[in-house]
Amino acid sequence: MYCENLGVRGLASKFGTPLYVYSAKTILDHFLKLKSAFSSLNPLICYSVKANSNLSLLKLLTSKGSGLDIVSGGELYRAKRIKCPAKKIVYASVGKTDKEIRDAINYGILMFNIESKPELERVNKISEELKKTTKVALRFNPDVVPGTHAYITTGKKETKFGMDEVEVKRIFASHDKYPSLNIVGIHMHIGSQIIKGAPFVKTFKKANRVIRELKSKGAKLEYLNVGGGMGIVYDKERPQTAKEFAKKVLPLLKQSGLKVILEPGRFIVGNAGILVTKVIYLKETASKNFIIVDAAMNDLARPSLYGAYHKIVSLTKGSNKRVAKSADIVGPICESGDFLGKGRKIKAKAGDYIAVLGAGAYGFSMSSNYNSRPRVAEVLVKNGRTYLIRKRENYSDLIKGELII
Repeated sequence: MYCENLGVRGLASKFGTPLYVYSAKTILDHFLKLKSAFSSLNPLICYSVKANSNLSLLKLLTSKGSGLDIVSGGELYRAKRIKCPAKKIVYASVGKTDKEIRDAINYGILMFNIESKPELERVNKISEELKKTTKVALRFNPDVVPGTHAYITTGKKETKFGMDEVEVKRIFASHDKYPSLNIVGIHMHIGSQIIKGAPFVKTFKKANRVIRELKSKGAKLEYLNVGGGMGIVYDKERPQTAKEFAKKVLPLLKQSGLKVILEPGRFIVGNAGILVTKVIYLKETASKNFIIVDAAMNDLARPSLYGAYHKIVSLTKGSNKRVAKSADIVGPICESGDFLGKGRKIKAKAGDYIAVLGAGAYGFSMSSNYNSRPRVAEVLVKNGRTYLIRKRENYSDLIKGELII
């Protein structure tokens, strides 16, 4: 296996395992495909930082014109560190604290995506205290079934996200109550890993109807933020391409008459990264076989968290062509839920390297130090060179900030 022109086994030998490996070319290819597909709208594309927040990856994307979609004060801090232009930053999340709101206003971000009336009131109050006028978009929850996992469904009325149509209209009708806010947009995000266009089409049709009604009543709208959510291939999925997606939704987005904002995350980085791990032991029992590796659920949480499937391959030449017994690929953590894949047929022996594919999104960014395991290293392959973009943690990093009393 190669990442661009460099052998992955060589990278694993050099940097150790577990190891995240990313391809700069793949990341930029996905970003530019999306930019090209929607070029007739000239949208603001704000990469979703939560998918993978490594500073080098953020810098790589912003250097090509990307903005950033952030959801926390920590992500704002990252945006500042890589000098992302403030007017290319949009800020979502349902629980923004006073400090987070204040810091974002002072940095001069483009706008907040407002999730509730109490949040709207809070942003207005803080803006008034700072003697500033803040742009906001209201997050409209369209109550659409996106056909993805329940944990990453965000546009149904039962979820914590956004406001229904009645609330959105009520707020616009009473916008004079918020003198320090400029309510300029509608925001939506219906979920993640959505592989078909139909849920988006249904959502955008609902949004256009709401936008028409608001405009007819004098609302001065500038932006339509349609979020992200485009799915990728993990195994046998056949997700829509950027061009196919654009073909389905461009007419609807143009009808809105507003500046469009896109918030892709997984689509850009998901298949641009892998997790490389080393086989420690093979364990055979009367009922099941196990391939025990040095990566675990703290390094890649998706399989344990919601049963996500990642294709897993051996880096030993020809091993996938040989007959292998079905085995679960598991890590060292003391939880039965610690697995990377179940029932996989991979020929492996102790010391072999295997790779978990499609791990560029929600991989390292969701990792933890559970079981006091140091977080892993990350490397980026770019223009024929390898760059260490995150050092592997050591044991002293685990107790940084802790106090013994």
